[in-house]
Amino acid sequence: MKNVKYTIAAIAAIALGTLSFGSFAADLVSSAPAEQQQVGVITVTGAHDVTSVENQLAEKAAQSGARSFRITSVTGNNQMRGTAEIYE
Repeated sequence: MKNVKYTIAAIAAIALGTLSFGSFAADLVSSAPAEQQQVGVITVTGAHDVTSVENQLAEKAAQSGARSFRITSVTGNNQMRGTAEIYE
């Protein structure tokens, strides 16, 4: 039984490590990068705080292959929404 618990814990740790690495592949920028061009807009919904919105946008930007992203809006109270421009 202990082996099963340790195996599940190890798999969970590997999965979280993989998600964290992918989440930060795109850089958050405060203005449009001069050497990159905007290639789209991404949105997320259902976050509980601003940090969660930022993390979800970072993950979505990384999944889309963007080199960087710029948050353009964050709204809401309990169910927050965020929008960002993505750049390559």
